[in-house]
Amino acid sequence: MGIHLFVPMLHRYDAVGEHTMALRHRLLASGVSSTIYVEIADPDTADQTRHYLEYESESRPGDVLVYQFATESVIADWLTRRPEPVVINYHSITPPVFFGPWSNGITQLQVAAQFELGRLAPRAALGIAVSHFDERELQRAGCTRTRVIPVAHVSPVAEPDPTTLERLHSEGTGSGRRWLSVGRLAPNKAHEQTIAAIFVARATSDPDARLLLVGSPSQPAYARALHRYVAALGLTDSIEFVSDITDAELAAYYRYADLLVMLSDHEGFGVPLVEAMREGLPIVAYDAGAVRETLDGAGVLLTEKHPRYVAAEVSRLMADPEEQRRLVAAGRARFEGLGLDNAAEALVEAVRGVAGRTGAI
Repeated sequence: MGIHLFVPMLHRYDAVGEHTMALRHRLLASGVSSTIYVEIADPDTADQTRHYLEYESESRPGDVLVYQFATESVIADWLTRRPEPVVINYHSITPPVFFGPWSNGITQLQVAAQFELGRLAPRAALGIAVSHFDERELQRAGCTRTRVIPVAHVSPVAEPDPTTLERLHSEGTGSGRRWLSVGRLAPNKAHEQTIAAIFVARATSDPDARLLLVGSPSQPAYARALHRYVAALGLTDSIEFVSDITDAELAAYYRYADLLVMLSDHEGFGVPLVEAMREGLPIVAYDAGAVRETLDGAGVLLTEKHPRYVAAEVSRLMADPEEQRRLVAAGRARFEGLGLDNAAEALVEAVRGVAGRTGAI
């Protein structure tokens, strides 16, 4: 008997992947048998996973199956036909409308994911969402039992990489503010609006401002368009694109930056917000998805994203050291209040509760 985890593909340095590995670690530590099953193996984690169809010959009476739901996968439809109790651990589906202009294939996959959620949610014994925003999506899809438990993993506390920190300081010129944006390069993250805002800031109040865009290019056409946009605006020397970095290198970017700017149109939780609060970085973010819920007052919440408005709000905050200190203190308090250190334990408790109700374990 065990609690087994299913995810389309297990990635390192990915919010869903790290969350899944943290949950399995906690399950094993509590004496519960647990295997991670995938549709497609990632070479970097293949030694930690098995193909989901192998479970059919490895199943045991009393098993509980936990599905990490964030995108389309044949696993979702397969789970609807399994006799075991299923728990949906929901990480939000990015609405397909954001991908329409960039990739017809991804748009179709996101539509399929929404359809799969509508089929699996009514069948689930429990739906666990990472935010109340996501919980409402689960409930609308037909999930009758839900709980909110935040992600079980954010980037671990790490000492900033000294080489990266030294390079950033040596490359910086003047006294311009250093904007940081963290998140995969995907259309819903609206990086082009952050680029437009820093263009305005450099043309008006802060001519030496820099923007550090940290995130993997998950949608290639969109990522290429961002690079072309930066070049067209003459910002190539002022904006740095960064991906595939270590936790220590990421910590160096947080340490170097003056603030985090997030203008995303859809966030189911917002891990960079949590990392910035932990690292003591002031935050300016657009009020979309779960951003208001995650921040809970520990940041400047924007009601619009016109580049002049964003630039003005950043300028106002950077000119007010007392407000910065207040937001940093509020952010650290909010980080502690989220209880992320106990999130994995809370997930295990919730899933074991399902097992107890069904007589599984």
